[in-house]
Amino acid sequence: MSGIAPLEAKLDQIVRRHAELRDLLASGNTADFAKLSKEFAELSPVAEAAERLRDARRQLADLAPLMADASDKEMRDLAEQEFLALKERIPELENEVKLLLLPKDEADAKNAIIEVRAGTGGDEAALFAAELFRMYQRYAALHGGRWEPLDVSETELGGIKEASAAISGRNVFERLKFESGV
Repeated sequence: MSGIAPLEAKLDQIVRRHAELRDLLASGNTADFAKLSKEFAELSPVAEAAERLRDARRQLADLAPLMADASDKEMRDLAEQEFLALKERIPELENEVKLLLLPKDEADAKNAIIEVRAGTGGDEAALFAAELFRMYQRYAALHGGRWEPLDVSETELGGIKEASAAISGRNVFERLKFESGV
C-alpha cells in the first residue's frame, strides 16, 4: 500500500495540469498553442484513466453501506455482486494507469519497417508468411498508418519467401516494437 500515496500524488498533479491546459487552450490566450496542445494530448489518456480509477474507487466506497443494510436482501446481493466486480476491476485500472505513466521512448513516435520471411516448411510456410504480411497491412490501415511495400518475393502459389514494408503514421513504432518471432 505504500505505492498508493505517491501514485495518487502523481495522478493529482497530472489531472491538475490537464485541467489547467484545457482552460488555457479554451481561453485562446496562449502564445504557444501547438506546444500546449501537444502536452494536453499526451496527458489526456492518463487523466481519463485516472478518472476511471477514481470513479471505481468511489463506487466501491459507496457500496459498503448498501452491503451492510440487512433490511433489503435483494439490494444487498446486488451491491455485493457489484462490489466483487469492482474489486476485480480496480487492479486492472491501476495497472493501466501505471503503464500510462511509464516514460515514453523517443523512438515510439517514429515509423517502422516490417520484414516477414518464410521459415522452413516450404509452400505452407510461404503461404503463412503471406497471410502474416497481409495481416500487418490490415493492422496498419486499421490504425491509420500508411503501408508501403518495399520488397516482395512471391512464390508460384501466392506465398511470400520474404517481404518488407514501411509503415508510417502516428506512434507506429510504439505499437510494433515488440513484434518479433520465428
